[in-house]
Amino acid sequence: MTTIVSLAKRRGFIFPSSEIYGGFANTWDYGPLGVELKNNIKRVWWRRFVHQRDDILGLDAALLMNPKVWEASGHLENFSDPLVDCKSCKKRFRADHLLEAKGMKPDFGKMHDHPSALKNCPECGGELTDVRRFNLMFKTFVGPLEDESAVAYFRPETAQAMFVDFKQVVDSLRPNFPFGIAQVGKAFRNEITPGNFTFRTREFEQMEIEYFIREKDWARYFDHWLEQMKGWLALLGISEKQYVVREIPKNELAHYSKRTIDIDFHFPFGQHELYGLAYRTNFDLQRHSQVSGVELTYTDPQTQEKFVPHVIEPTWGVDRSVLAVLVSSYSEEEAPTADGKTEKRVVMKFPKQLAPYQVAVLPLSKKEELAKVALSVAKQLRQNFTVSYDETQSIGRRYRRQDEIGTPYCVTVDFDSLTDHAVTVRDRDTMKQERMKIAELAAYLTDNFKS
Repeated sequence: MTTIVSLAKRRGFIFPSSEIYGGFANTWDYGPLGVELKNNIKRVWWRRFVHQRDDILGLDAALLMNPKVWEASGHLENFSDPLVDCKSCKKRFRADHLLEAKGMKPDFGKMHDHPSALKNCPECGGELTDVRRFNLMFKTFVGPLEDESAVAYFRPETAQAMFVDFKQVVDSLRPNFPFGIAQVGKAFRNEITPGNFTFRTREFEQMEIEYFIREKDWARYFDHWLEQMKGWLALLGISEKQYVVREIPKNELAHYSKRTIDIDFHFPFGQHELYGLAYRTNFDLQRHSQVSGVELTYTDPQTQEKFVPHVIEPTWGVDRSVLAVLVSSYSEEEAPTADGKTEKRVVMKFPKQLAPYQVAVLPLSKKEELAKVALSVAKQLRQNFTVSYDETQSIGRRYRRQDEIGTPYCVTVDFDSLTDHAVTVRDRDTMKQERMKIAELAAYLTDNFKS
């Protein structure tokens, strides 16, 4: 994991936030390459699950919502972690994590049944407080007054907007049933124990779908979305050996869920949740209808039957997707050098459509006549591809640099290019080189990015 974190910072994927001021605990900024990787993941996800399906509609809702939303959803009452504090060193711990560290399986409803296991601080041995609940939502104030009448919350999940906007979507688009609403956006949770790089942070991004169905069909669509999520993992270059599908026990289910599974990824720091899939029944639409007084139903256009839909919810974490792709793409291998020896080559073997740069254009030297041709090639390719232009250091070092940031193809402009109007194209994964005419280059790359 140290290697991944170091590479991410050195090559401009992910930086510590506010670093010149000493940083800010567990906050991270996506650098020039990281933001490209992250945006590519979101773009490919949107194309796959919204543009390429006729049963999914998109949404981009506000981060701040009427506080009654969180009352109806149960977040004000249930969205909390069990905490204990050390009376001596004042450190705070999640009670369920302390139980797990002792090999005990926590039951969120029976935390007080383990007094001996939750007696002493794991850091200093001091006495721990009793278990209490801590709500994870970030509270803020809207307007000039900071009193209870002005309280609002940054959303802890993207899901609720899709439920409260259900009626507007149905009334304006009249979608056929079943259908889904998709959203990509930020969420905020005041996590007590964030960490493991970008795995658990207080500010994060989700890609989520609420898929509205009839109750009798829930098992079929649950299986459908599980297969869709597995297909997405394959598209990210993540093999079946790298993740585990884990059923959540009934006593650990969220208050709205009848069935939930987590897809756990084998991170370097252990097996942890990457994605989730839940059958939320019709809890959310029912609750929002009760609290708001607005009918949230779907009317069958053929039979005129009115009903409250049930929901299957597949959830993908954007930041965890980026981290999993970094981990699964990282490769070290021996590569030949110009003097016939070998050296270690670090390669980020990103799927081609996710790579921050798709093509690197490399003039063999900085001489003006080569630069003129190389800049012309780069300008031409930028019409359809993301391009890196690099003329610093030897060509071998530049190849290694492009390998380390995952660029699938390097295009080298040499002195022969001035007369034969051809360039050398190098494949990242095989290191094979192929000579071709500049006029054929765009078509060649387009064909290879399709495959």
